[in-house]
Amino acid sequence: MLAGECLCRAVRYEVADAFAYALNCHCSNCRRATGAAFKPFAGIAREQLAVVNGADGLMIYGDATAHDAHCRRCGSLLYSVVRDGAFVHVTMGTLLDAPAIRPSAHIFVGSKAPWYDISDDLPQYREHVTAGAE
Repeated sequence: MLAGECLCRAVRYEVADAFAYALNCHCSNCRRATGAAFKPFAGIAREQLAVVNGADGLMIYGDATAHDAHCRRCGSLLYSVVRDGAFVHVTMGTLLDAPAIRPSAHIFVGSKAPWYDISDDLPQYREHVTAGAE
């Protein structure tokens, strides 16, 4: 199990180190939610993540099947519920432990920040990847 937490440490979660995929998302929504050029995230079945401290301090933006979970106190984006509620996209920057997986591609580069240049050799997709990671 891996541990993760928000900036103020009010919300803490655990997630299995069994991610199905990891990507760097450059869409405008992820950029706005994180305040960064892109959001590195790792996807896993929803039941593999458990909020172990501070669940009452979560701020949910969205609905039951698609939402972002932020700390209500510090605003950190911890994870996003996606794919009709079946998966979570854990923001890799909130993990305290290093996961076995690494991002394998950049997605939504068609809307990436114009001031950011991708400098690695990972594949780049204008929109999303359809191999189970959309």
